[in-house]
Amino acid sequence: MPATLTPGDGQDLLARYKRAWETRDPDLAVDVFAEDAEFRPDPFEPPLIGANAIRAHWNRVAAEQANVEFDAERVWVSGRTVLSSWHGAYTVRSSARRIRARGFLAMELADDGAVARLRAWTISRDIGIDHGFDGIGSTVGIGSGQDG
Repeated sequence: MPATLTPGDGQDLLARYKRAWETRDPDLAVDVFAEDAEFRPDPFEPPLIGANAIRAHWNRVAAEQANVEFDAERVWVSGRTVLSSWHGAYTVRSSARRIRARGFLAMELADDGAVARLRAWTISRDIGIDHGFDGIGSTVGIGSGQDG
């Protein structure tokens, strides 16, 4: 990976992050990170350090969320850092509640291109029941049938 990233490098990284989250695949998610990475999904909580802690987080995400959507709105690169504003949504599997989220990511990359440090700032809102949620992880019928 070059010393200075291009906007395309940042978009490629966010596409990998999107694929991992939307497919709820902990292996793909962990592959985005360096082995000893620091991941801070909540700025008010201690960071998750290392592959085992990051995998535990994504295992929880895979178990608790369904119908995940993630889109990077804007992507900036500065040196070896990728910054992005984003929006997304997911359904809470246990309650069928639909959550809409917006946030900002800062991803600092190691020399090999893996994320060495990720910090996220997220604001989310419950927008109602996902009436199309089938309890497994997909929607039935056309569209998600969500409130909001």
